[in-house]
Amino acid sequence: MPVAVVTDSTAYLDASVVAALGVTVVPLQVVIDGREYADTADPAVVGVAEALREHASVATSQPAPQHFAAAYAEAAAGGADGVVSVHLSGSLSGTVEAARLAAKESPVPVEVVDSGSVGMGLGFPVLSAAEAARLGSPLTDVASTAKASAAATRSIFYVDTLEYLRRGGRIGAAAGLLGSALAIKPLLDLADGTITVLEKVRTANRAIARLVDLAVEAAGAGEVRVAVQHLGAAERAGALVDALASRLPEASRPLLVEVGAVIGAHVGPGLLAVTIAPAHPQAG
Repeated sequence: MPVAVVTDSTAYLDASVVAALGVTVVPLQVVIDGREYADTADPAVVGVAEALREHASVATSQPAPQHFAAAYAEAAAGGADGVVSVHLSGSLSGTVEAARLAAKESPVPVEVVDSGSVGMGLGFPVLSAAEAARLGSPLTDVASTAKASAAATRSIFYVDTLEYLRRGGRIGAAAGLLGSALAIKPLLDLADGTITVLEKVRTANRAIARLVDLAVEAAGAGEVRVAVQHLGAAERAGALVDALASRLPEASRPLLVEVGAVIGAHVGPGLLAVTIAPAHPQAG
């Protein structure tokens, strides 16, 4: 392909999909009690959920610019005449800035795209960019497709507790709920890297039911892609997939994704998220 697509591990795309589309993934790192793991490792093997529950020291780190530089150089060596590099929100991580630094030294032009999101809010724009690249679209069109997908993608999520977001300093406008009664279960929205409170409900079951309602509302009448993401909540996530599949029969069956250690470190076990993206974003 004349245009290569690079992303980071917080897209949590299936390895087979990444391989089929030729996407290069640069991993972030999670550090648990001083031991470093790649974000691409199985979160259960890394043990991030258990570490968080036990109040172990958990931190995350972005890739160094040289890791992106190596990815861009490899793409050029493989015959690409340009790279579109799509990453998690710059409001949540310095990853996109590391990519921009590396882009300045790349042997081929690099368009860096800040998705304003994470998880499949990043993953769907990456998929759209890769599909455009496979069709032979030029660099500017591939980048525009990624941006259009990111702008039209919506992520809504539920966490069992706000404590992990508070610890990581990424709680945003939801900080006002920290003093609320423990029974409050907030539904949160992620837009342009900012976490906002959509609704406050009383039980986990009600929160999950409202996730379905809000996702259906966000999907509208257009053709969409849907993903359900979780950390250590496979049974609930599977039920959420089934509920969305029945409510959105025109969409393909929702993807089921377990997030990795880096995002898990900031949201904690029990995360449930739904991401809705246009199936065919139009490049601007």
